[in-house]
Amino acid sequence: METSSLVTDNLLEVRDLVVEFTTEKGTIQAVKHVNFSLAKGETIGIVGESGSGKSVTSLSIMRLIQEPVGKIASGEIIFDSPKMGKVDLLSLSKDEMQELRGNDIAMIFQEPMTSLNPVYTCGNQVMEAILLHQQVSVEEAKKRTLALFDRVKLPRVKKIFNAYPHELSGGQKQRVMIAMALSCNPSLLIADEPTTALDVTVQEAILDIVQDLRYDEETSVIFITHDLGVVAEISDHVMVMYKGETVEKGDVWDIFNEPQHPYTKGLLACRPRLDFKMKVLATVNDFMEVDEEGKLIEKENNKYKSVGEALLLNFETEDEIKDRTKDLMMRPAILEVNNLKKYFPLKKNWLSRHREYVKAVDDVSFKVYPGVTLGLVGESGCGKTTLGRLLLRLLEPTSGEVTFQGENILTLKGNEMRRLRKDMQIIFQDPYSSLNPRIAIGEAIMEPMRLFKVHKNDKERKNRVVELLETVSLQADHFNRYPHEFSGGQRQRICIARALALDPKFVVCDESVSALDVSVQAQVLNLLNELKEKFHFTYIFISHDLSVVKFMADRMIVMNKGKIEEMGFAEDIYNYPQKAYTKNLIKAIPKGDLEDVRKAQLRRKLEKEKRMQAKM
Repeated sequence: METSSLVTDNLLEVRDLVVEFTTEKGTIQAVKHVNFSLAKGETIGIVGESGSGKSVTSLSIMRLIQEPVGKIASGEIIFDSPKMGKVDLLSLSKDEMQELRGNDIAMIFQEPMTSLNPVYTCGNQVMEAILLHQQVSVEEAKKRTLALFDRVKLPRVKKIFNAYPHELSGGQKQRVMIAMALSCNPSLLIADEPTTALDVTVQEAILDIVQDLRYDEETSVIFITHDLGVVAEISDHVMVMYKGETVEKGDVWDIFNEPQHPYTKGLLACRPRLDFKMKVLATVNDFMEVDEEGKLIEKENNKYKSVGEALLLNFETEDEIKDRTKDLMMRPAILEVNNLKKYFPLKKNWLSRHREYVKAVDDVSFKVYPGVTLGLVGESGCGKTTLGRLLLRLLEPTSGEVTFQGENILTLKGNEMRRLRKDMQIIFQDPYSSLNPRIAIGEAIMEPMRLFKVHKNDKERKNRVVELLETVSLQADHFNRYPHEFSGGQRQRICIARALALDPKFVVCDESVSALDVSVQAQVLNLLNELKEKFHFTYIFISHDLSVVKFMADRMIVMNKGKIEEMGFAEDIYNYPQKAYTKNLIKAIPKGDLEDVRKAQLRRKLEKEKRMQAKM
């Protein structure tokens, strides 16, 4: 390589990067001629759906793409190393790259549980990174680790130091991963979906930590996400990827204010809004289509011409919402919960009697009306998932009453409860673990129909399954395929079809869209609302994402530490929250509208100037 090709004022410059993977069907290009640069102290947000190539791009920078499965076919990755100077990372030996990796370039992975070793304490794992790259004693490494835990705002740092990964919450594990990434003061931090599926308050704390890094250490950040609201909050520049290609890139304001590519418009339009209620969410398919060569093109007859038009045409007024919901609430309640409690024993005394309990659900009472969607929101550990499972008697309560259609289900036994389960279904968070990988999806949907003797024979049941698959926008020929042959969004549709197989009256959706891309999420949420209108379902919709609940719910319950913090019409709670806890939840949500983008840019500029002056 010629020395002149390394001349750049940027910390990182990716040039014409091509990454290939070998599959049974041949070689595919996961990243196709990608180019971008990153200056010191700046953040670039890489946005795209699953399979867009954003994570593969980051793994290529870390040189973690390994043959024979995958290889970096061509390109340059120029990095300004504090120790080596400007180097092409693709030309370094394994030992040289090992020296850079974790030291000058660090990465926070999406799933902290799979990134942390379950047999070592969290403190020892961070210490290992320090001892590997820094010439310090074990005592000094421990001291630095405790300081890092304090810096990422972990509680009780000494206890966390000696804790194993399974003993921590998802947000705490992610902070341990951030501490490990920061252990050697890297010049470049790559954050790959570090806040996906985390509570908004935990997400806000992690975004603040990343922002502080930029100001205090002039660390450059590559922030990978599918959430454009998060990008608006943290990034200076944005690169939008689709199927390995860059479809649009530029300043964050320009991308949000005037997106040029139909795919970017679709991503911006399909996010649930906080400032007003949407009847239907726009989808990416409303703005674009794929041609015969697999390239994205703008439709000749777009459903919407712009993001603004997509929002304006689907706007629903507060009066319309309340009138519709009040009519539904004139009917008798389909579900009534009175003084419901669930206590989990924590410790026993010497007589083997429990002295301490975790009050997961603590004296909860409410009503659910037919055709109304009730949203349950709150941070992890607030009791919302436990409450959802108590309603279906997937968990046995400590005390209380749950009355469904006039029957107290807590007094039912055996066949009586089984009979009632036909009318009460649940859609779980993880569709892959909800489906048996050895059973074709058609058989999985037919299984409950056989159990409850729905229809006369398997021929009729199969016809019904095909009808259900088409109802959830899948195809008849998917009947004999297995779960691993489908995407995450398709698997969630299969779980929805299975929940519909018994014609239920009441459905609990437990974080059923939290792990999906925003565009797929929009399709699934629209589908759930369409099915509600068609089959007259009643939903309880559980989520930590308040913007999603606002779109789905007519009424809402905010939970905190097992108790109901606030309850009422969803619009009233969002617009006029009464409790400090609710206000903090709403405040922590990255909104991603133009005013917030402008404020975030101004905040970053002022903070940077303030800290530069403090150093002078």
